[in-house]
Amino acid sequence: MILSFFHWELLSSGGGIFSGLKFVGLANFIKLLGFHIQNGKPIPNDPHFWYYLFNTVFLMLAIPVGIFGSLLLALAMNQKLKGIVFYRMIFFLPTICPIAAIVVLWKVLLNPDFGLINNLIVKLGAVLGVSLTGPNWLSDPRWVKPAIMLISLWMTIGGYNMILYLAALQGIPRDLYEAAEIDGASGWQKFRYITLPMLSPTTFFITIMSIIGGFQGGFAIIYILTGGGPAGASTTIMYYIFTNLYEFQKAGYAAAIAWVLFVIIFFFTRLYWKKGGKLVHYY
Repeated sequence: MILSFFHWELLSSGGGIFSGLKFVGLANFIKLLGFHIQNGKPIPNDPHFWYYLFNTVFLMLAIPVGIFGSLLLALAMNQKLKGIVFYRMIFFLPTICPIAAIVVLWKVLLNPDFGLINNLIVKLGAVLGVSLTGPNWLSDPRWVKPAIMLISLWMTIGGYNMILYLAALQGIPRDLYEAAEIDGASGWQKFRYITLPMLSPTTFFITIMSIIGGFQGGFAIIYILTGGGPAGASTTIMYYIFTNLYEFQKAGYAAAIAWVLFVIIFFFTRLYWKKGGKLVHYY
């Protein structure tokens, strides 16, 4: 917190590492959150921050899809089938693989010229009798965020969220389902009135952790895959902190951004804790 009140150029010439340290008070926060009037319109002092905040929130739209996908996959992996342990291992595999290797693999898959994804799109168009061409996933500002969301979903749906749901499913007492069957409940009714309420504590925890992780913006994927490009279309708040600290050598400004991000995360986490906690059912 103290560092956010200073201007600190880490690699300033001469005088040691602290030679570039200068107290600036609230200047970093004013630059970050303040506005000025230009041609009668309010203009943010740092428009990049608000654009990158939008990018961060946009990427978080994948969170409900990921949670729902993890639930469906956990339901499938909870079936008593031959070789089910092997299938669970296969779906969990992306979580334990090095993220650098995964991102490089997806970079090949998303290549506009020879990537598998675009080839499948072209073949789908041929089957439908229409001409389809895949987008430039990583060089088109309109498509780079969906590409990152796709990779994030692939990595998380079968990951720890699936394991948490699977453990919760196996912890539901069987006598609840047996009693429902005696009363003539259908499969959907058992899922709606038994499974979902019993999973609500797990869903609550997963959502909280996903919100916190979502504001971190998939830093590793962006760093390896796009470097924040093209034209900042994939830069998130976390990546903006990184660039200010290590590329622009503005440690004080990076600290100010980090504190604003902390306040945002705390606000939305507290809000969901208060509102979403009322929907949790405990057995």
